[in-house]
Amino acid sequence: MITFHLISLFPETLEPYLNSSIIGRARKNKLIAVKYYNPRDFAVSSKRNKRLSYEDRRIDSRPYGGGPGMVMEAMPVVRAIEKIIGRIKGAKIKIFFFTPSGKQFNNTIADSMKKYTDIVLVCGRYEGIDARVKKIFPMVDISAGPYVLTGGELPALITIDAVTRRISGALGDDASLEESRIASPLVYTRPEIIVYKGKKYRVPKILLSGHHAKIESWKEKKREGRA
Repeated sequence: MITFHLISLFPETLEPYLNSSIIGRARKNKLIAVKYYNPRDFAVSSKRNKRLSYEDRRIDSRPYGGGPGMVMEAMPVVRAIEKIIGRIKGAKIKIFFFTPSGKQFNNTIADSMKKYTDIVLVCGRYEGIDARVKKIFPMVDISAGPYVLTGGELPALITIDAVTRRISGALGDDASLEESRIASPLVYTRPEIIVYKGKKYRVPKILLSGHHAKIESWKEKKREGRA
């Protein structure tokens, strides 16, 4: 089983997706587990023996050197990672940090992540996280794409989804994994003919032929954009 440890200021935004469909079923069947760590819970109060107020739980400050926005402080994130590592000594663990400047996430990276028993996904917010976190705990920078998002939560969902569907049994039928077979970007199902505003839209005849070799060739051409 792979356990995903999510460090996020907004864990409530992640749970609905991770508790649904294929991912939710994989959790139920104990193929994966998901744990959340909110950096605010690792803030230190200056007032002993009192409940943390919002100000005590603030984990962002202005950036040194100037500039707009706020930066997440290092120590709350460090304490969160420390707690994770302290609980799973001896496990095959890897820490990933989401940043637009990281290596583009792809199927190869997703496949390589299956070898770990514990995957820590650090979700930044605001202008990012104090860079000293990565000096204390080595981690791999990855990017969900050549664009900037509000935080690392969406890339975390993409990562968990891509890795989970590669675990045997997660899809029900392992042959459903598109990357392991010829899959066309164009797919069709019943009925054979759809009528919309008087016009008929038909399923390509090749898909009704039963000729598997020709069907696979058609899919290959569609995938490569040659037809």
